Amino acid sequence: MSIQNIRKEVMQTLEKNIDSFVDKFLITPEKIWQPTDFLPNSQKDSFINEVEEIRELSKELSDDFWVVLVGDTITEEALPTYESWLLNIDGVQQDPDNGWAKWLRAWTAEENRHGDVLNKYLYLSGRVNMREVEITTQHLIADGFDIGTATDPYKNFVYTSFQELATYISHNNVAKIARKKGHKALAKMSKIIAGDEMRHHIAYTEFIKQIFAIDPSEMMLAFHHMMKHKIVMPAMHLRESFCDKGSLFDQFSTVAQRTGVYTGIDYVDILKKLNTAWEIDKITNLTSEAEKARDYLMKLPERMYRITERIVIPDTKYEFKWMNPI
Repeated sequence: MSIQNIRKEVMQTLEKNIDSFVDKFLITPEKIWQPTDFLPNSQKDSFINEVEEIRELSKELSDDFWVVLVGDTITEEALPTYESWLLNIDGVQQDPDNGWAKWLRAWTAEENRHGDVLNKYLYLSGRVNMREVEITTQHLIADGFDIGTATDPYKNFVYTSFQELATYISHNNVAKIARKKGHKALAKMSKIIAGDEMRHHIAYTEFIKQIFAIDPSEMMLAFHHMMKHKIVMPAMHLRESFCDKGSLFDQFSTVAQRTGVYTGIDYVDILKKLNTAWEIDKITNLTSEAEKARDYLMKLPERMYRITERIVIPDTKYEFKWMNPI
């Protein structure tokens, strides 16, 4: 049997428990928070005063902070790219009765709220040029990106396990900065978004755990492949109006590291946490190739820490069109 067919069989095995996964890791629309829970209520007389308060508080946060929040918002709003990619992996069918498609639709519905609330908050803050933000979002969705997983569910779930934890870190750090500046509403909003991301991270790591129990060697090799080739960031193709694809990512990444929202150390920490979460040191019945892959993965964090600690983050002032007045 081909590797692809084995993966499909494993996915079908996990799919038998999809309803329990949905019940355990996702929340119904009536019970979960919604964007309007954190935004001024336009039906109340206090709406204008609440908006004015947001605008005043927003002046206390630096341009670098708003650049990072814009980047986080745009990557959240590029959700159609992620859903369409995941719906194409082996074992998933775009069929109302397919369990994995059910999971992905429900996961997408939860994720969709993040971009909604952040976009509206940016708009109300008065700190960013929303038209430029919207242009970047449209470009990012239209440009698409290759996360290096093809249709392999093992690699895709490694990617989602990693990225959900990365977004947790980013939103959680935004919450900390906002709280220090007295921006309580934004802090609370970012914190609860981070909570969603952590819950999704736990779900995808659970999927990988179950795959390790069924197909340990191939799962180890898939994990090794993703870490050796490095995780592609969803924002890698960021660009501004009339600019080339990907021309903004390096500047955005520098600002994110400079503000402490997401750093190279965070990247390595995630890898180390995945090694621990999946207890790869305890997995047995590996082929010799998979054993070598495990050795590589076990040694990789310390090697990457040493490299990352030598990186100097520039203090260059970048001009982002997102921050230009209209």
